[in-house]
Amino acid sequence: MSTTAAPTTAPTASADGRLARRDRNRVAALDAIVELFSEGDLDPSPEQVAKRTGISPRSVYRYFDDREALLRSAIDHQMAKVLPHYHFPRIGEGSLTDRVPAFAAHRVQLHETIGATARATRRRAAIDDIVRDQLELTRRALREQIEKQFAPELDAMPAATRRARVAALDALCELEALDHYRVHRGYSTTETEAMLADAVAALLTT
Repeated sequence: MSTTAAPTTAPTASADGRLARRDRNRVAALDAIVELFSEGDLDPSPEQVAKRTGISPRSVYRYFDDREALLRSAIDHQMAKVLPHYHFPRIGEGSLTDRVPAFAAHRVQLHETIGATARATRRRAAIDDIVRDQLELTRRALREQIEKQFAPELDAMPAATRRARVAALDALCELEALDHYRVHRGYSTTETEAMLADAVAALLTT
């Protein structure tokens, strides 16, 4: 007498459901960390994440090995989401009078998008080698944007002058520097763009 094997779809569906719920909860925890960053809390605890999401603290600790892993994962999660905002379309194209305001607008908009996460990243970089390396790569990429956007003007300068101007432009346009205008001084994005454009133009034309 033959027998029919018991169906296996139900256990598989149950396992899939648990994995999907785990993934949703993990993403919710990471999004909660990013929200807390934007509210000024750059070192939130798993307990704060649990309260924000409704996930139990025990579950948060199951998803991440420790607090450091949680914060690092949140930074990675947000940076992956905002990566397209780093792209500078038509970089280096147009006259200087076109390129300066275009650059200022792009850099200020980037700050508006990732400023809070960038602040958390700088804080973590002091104690986390992986985050520090990521931060340095980001800073290098943003410095290279300056060199590409203003290559005609910079390449026309003597080597020593070019090196000094690139360093000055890099310091002026860092996201940390834009915090001074937007966060500490309370300037609007329009005001910040105008001040940044004026300063960039001065460094390139004097």
